[in-house]
Amino acid sequence: MPHARRQRDKLYKISEGIPLPARFVHYTSADAALKIIEKKRIWMRNTTCMSDYREVQHGFSILNKFFSDKAKQKLFDDALEPCASGAAQEAIGLFNQWWQNIQFNTFVTSISEHDDREDWNGRLSMWRAFGGNAARVAIVFKIPWQSNAGNALNLMFSPVAYFTESEVEQLLFEVIENIKKECEFLRSVNRPVIVGTFFMMLVAGVTCLKHEGFQEEREWRGIYSPTRNPSPLMESSTEVLTGVPQVVHKVPLDVGVAPELADLDLARIFDRLIIGPSQFAPAIYEAFVVALKKIGVADAENRVVASNIPIRT
Repeated sequence: MPHARRQRDKLYKISEGIPLPARFVHYTSADAALKIIEKKRIWMRNTTCMSDYREVQHGFSILNKFFSDKAKQKLFDDALEPCASGAAQEAIGLFNQWWQNIQFNTFVTSISEHDDREDWNGRLSMWRAFGGNAARVAIVFKIPWQSNAGNALNLMFSPVAYFTESEVEQLLFEVIENIKKECEFLRSVNRPVIVGTFFMMLVAGVTCLKHEGFQEEREWRGIYSPTRNPSPLMESSTEVLTGVPQVVHKVPLDVGVAPELADLDLARIFDRLIIGPSQFAPAIYEAFVVALKKIGVADAENRVVASNIPIRT
């Protein structure tokens, strides 16, 4: 997944040889944000219920077209065969077996890259896109480069790629060349690891490829499969969202649930909260300061701000 690696390297700055936490932001309604803070849980929704009605199917269509071309699939087979015999076909077969489950039983939570210049006002396009007509806020988090919590929760964290079909094809050709260059190393890796990595590349492809028209969102995704790779630390419930009953899975950002979650505890990763354009900003400010103090966020008064973007609400 060379694109994902480049995005990660670009976002996470290095200091004294150590990647610093990167800042991400979650735009949502004030009501949902207050629940996230009070419960220290962030919800994951089924991809079939997301605003992009071609979630997952868009990425699948592009990858399926590539691998349905026998000549292009043979390039993958020929590159990987000397490193791990039959691994490519096994991974593709595994993906095909799981495809229906991936399509209908994958859950994601979405956050966006956050720039320093957005600290006071947020991003106008995101205010317009999320939260509807209700009061809106943006929660800014500092997410570590690596996390024990991610392993404990069985979450995959990846940037979204807003690629055209030709760009995806070029990326897959790059993967093929990387396999050829690193074949000697790959021979030293256990074959099931190679099959699993190829399989996860395909899963990431279908869940993290979006139409290029969404690129201003600069989205990253936490991805969870409750049937393929469940975690006992994840919680689930049935909720009604915008009139649609649906199962949601909840990521516990709470060290009280398990010590492995310490580096993703909400009080630790919370950076700031931006109140979207609203005539009720003073009341919203007070409510969030109180909620943040209750979960142990220091200096909450100075970490909640109101956007000054002049739009009518």
